[in-house]
Amino acid sequence: MLDDWHRAAASADETRYFSHFTSDAIFLGTDKTERWDLRAFQTFAHPFFAKGKAWNFTPIRRDVTVGAGGAIAWFDEDLDTPNLGPTRGSGVVLRDAGGAWKIAHYNLAITVPNERMKAVKSVIAGEPAPAKP
Repeated sequence: MLDDWHRAAASADETRYFSHFTSDAIFLGTDKTERWDLRAFQTFAHPFFAKGKAWNFTPIRRDVTVGAGGAIAWFDEDLDTPNLGPTRGSGVVLRDAGGAWKIAHYNLAITVPNERMKAVKSVIAGEPAPAKP
């Protein structure tokens, strides 16, 4: 399901992409202001899909754990993205009454190497990036 979800975005198939969410899903983007319920995320994403170019996230690693009873699972995945570089997605999926897995919560994060964190923190704070040694 997650692979199809990513493929739907890459092919700008808006209907298929959003069919993979629960009706009360939450999507956390990379900006601190990006905590969207499903309707808000659809509103944000629609212009990208309407132009025929959403985003292309290619999973390069994924771990999934299915909870007892098989109705809930959580996962994390490392992604290759042309625009953001290396990212990590994590989330919770629920099995619906028909047996299909749906995304209830997804968190997209930009991964920052520890040795570069000081420079990133400075930029986030609005300070000039530290000079290179």
